Order: sequence, then structure tokens, then C-alpha cells
Amino acid sequence: MTVAAVDRTALESKVKEMYREVAENPGGEFHFEMGRMMAERLGYAAADLDRIPQEAIASFAGVGYFFHLADLQPGERVVDLGSGSGMDTFVASLKVGANGRVVGIDMTDAQLGKAERLAQRAGLANVAYRKAYIEDTGLDAGAFDGVISNGVINLAPDKERVFREAARLLRSGGRLAIADIVADVTLPDNVVCNADLWAACIGGAAQRDQYRAAIERAGLRVEVVEENREYRFISDRARGATAKFGVKSVSILARKP
Repeated sequence: MTVAAVDRTALESKVKEMYREVAENPGGEFHFEMGRMMAERLGYAAADLDRIPQEAIASFAGVGYFFHLADLQPGERVVDLGSGSGMDTFVASLKVGANGRVVGIDMTDAQLGKAERLAQRAGLANVAYRKAYIEDTGLDAGAFDGVISNGVINLAPDKERVFREAARLLRSGGRLAIADIVADVTLPDNVVCNADLWAACIGGAAQRDQYRAAIERAGLRVEVVEENREYRFISDRARGATAKFGVKSVSILARKP
């Protein structure tokens, strides 16, 4: 599922700029919702959110909830693909405890810098961050019990590579638990070629059956697919695409045999 039509250089620049704004100016205007109210509506427990850095929650731009699917246990090792300002890494750190390990992967300096500052301030010794692309993390193969990601894989032009990387990172029996944006139909070229709509989590949305097939081609077994009906876009343009093409959020659990 490689998309050649989008200008990848323009896309990367647009994504970095948008998510720099998400990190530095979470009160700005975006195509999507952000923050604690949205996180709780998606399913995040208030008790968990109370225990993590609030600045990370303010910049939370995820699209769903998946921790009930991930079922992270004390002592486990987890990778967050596209960790942003760190909210999901901080929630994961609660689940895996002091003997566990969470590694956040992101390509945006402002997001990484914010997450690292917040983790250090909170004294979270079980969380670390790495600047890399989500399809090429540079981490050891088979070293992780879980791979998580929230609203980021849709931004990758080559989703097949992302899922292969996730499978490579996981040990046998490890879980991929993600939330992401998919579409009911294959998006037309005028949407796919628009870097603005990609950065807004719309233009890169794969057709949902093709998305699942890409996960399975990577060698992972899809076990659960849930629609996140509480997620919604807020700009007129984004809502229009949602209605026309069936763009929606789903949470998925897959396992490595």
C-alpha cells in the first residue's frame, strides 16, 4: 500500500510544521480536536490522566483509545510510533511500571523536545524518546511486547513499511494496538495529492479493508477492529471529507504469531 502520488518532501514539511504547532500552541486552530475533554470522551480514564503531565494532554491529538486492547502489563517493553508530546507514552509508563520500558519515536523536534522535558520533570525513568521515522526506528528486532500508535500511521506514505517495522519490533505473541484514520472508499487523487489534507489526517487515510490487509501481509494477525464513534473532525473541510468518503477512526489489535 505505497502511495506515490503525494509529494513526500512537501508532506513531511507540512506534517512537521503542523505538529510543531500542536506542541507549541495547543490552543490554536486545527482540523482536529485536542486536549483532555476529547481524550476522556475517547475512553482515557480520568484517573490515568490525573497522574501524567498535563501539558502533554493539552497537545494530545490522537484519534482513539486502544489501551484496553493493548493490555499492557508490568515489566513489559513498549514502542509508541509517532509519540508526539508524549501523552500515550506517559499512560503506557503507568501500565508497565518501574520495571517496564517505553520508547517514543517521532520525527518532529518540537514534539520530541516537549515530551523529553515533561518526562524529565515528572521523573519518569522508564520512558525514553528517539528521533526517527516510524517505518525505520533503528530499534532491536523482537525486543518489544507491544507497539502502539495513535493517529499517525495514516500520515505515512508507505504504510506497508510501517507495519513491517512494527512486526519486526515485536516478539512472538507481542501486540500491535493502534488507533488510526481509515476510509470506507479509496480516496481520489485530488485528496491524496493534497499535503494539507494528509497533515490533517485525511488525505492519507487508506481504505479500511486495504489497511487491514497491509497489517496481515506484515505477518500480524488482526484480532479486533473497533470504530471510535466519539472521534470527530472539526473544520468544515475535514467534516466534508468525512461525510463524502466515510473517513473515520478505528482502533485495532493485532498479534504476532
